[in-house]
Amino acid sequence: MDAALVDAYLSRLGAGHPAAPTSDALRELQLRHLGNVPFENLSIHLGEKIVLEEERLVEKVVGARRGGFCYELNGAFGALLTALGFDVTLLAARVYGEEGKLGIPYDHLALRVRTADGGDWLTDVGFGALSHHPLVFGERGEQADPGGTLRITEASAPAPEPYADLDVVRDGKPQYRLELRPRVLGDFLAGAWWHSTSPASHFTRSLVCSRLTGDGGRITLSGRTLTTTALDGAREVRDLDSDEEVLAVYRDRFGIALGSVPAVREPSGAAGE
Repeated sequence: MDAALVDAYLSRLGAGHPAAPTSDALRELQLRHLGNVPFENLSIHLGEKIVLEEERLVEKVVGARRGGFCYELNGAFGALLTALGFDVTLLAARVYGEEGKLGIPYDHLALRVRTADGGDWLTDVGFGALSHHPLVFGERGEQADPGGTLRITEASAPAPEPYADLDVVRDGKPQYRLELRPRVLGDFLAGAWWHSTSPASHFTRSLVCSRLTGDGGRITLSGRTLTTTALDGAREVRDLDSDEEVLAVYRDRFGIALGSVPAVREPSGAAGE
């Protein structure tokens, strides 16, 4: 990323250029990313190809002013942080699903970020609802966050050192199992393909667009249902009747300009065979 693209990305976040790659700077950038770049899976249902290449990911977030799901959001954010001088490592995770079962390998992409002031952080802007702020990577006790009570724990069946797995837990419920082996974007191609094509993936079966709000709550558009959740958990749910209403919410609440209302597309089925 050149200087002009870094500036454009920071402008997308409403952030100034940090004086140094510090823990405070990382904390602000993560929060701004969560509030300005939505978690969304619209590309899957708009017939847009998902390309896990740094230039394409940054272009989607900055040039097209879109969001994405984990591989796209954390991939692009990792590129920005690296350009700003942070030490960034891509990590793979498997997400906990129903009945506590783990998902596929390369199910999720998260970031380990080391800062100039000695910080070592788990940073994630691509999981939907998790922590608002980076988590201290080496801390094994509870970490209070506006998004809930978080904890990073040793996995119950750890892998051999030095790559023992960790579980990331929110409000007592495991969210994903994190592998410590460093990865590159290309490692996640199979996971991104599966999630964007398989009938078994929840991303192919539903539409979602979600971001943090300025007061620490969350706004989510699932198909035609708009849900506004306050920081205290109070929820307001409203069904949108017209295409005009849906397009206006995408535009005014998420900054996404669409020519037509996206609809769930039938997956090819190839990934589930």
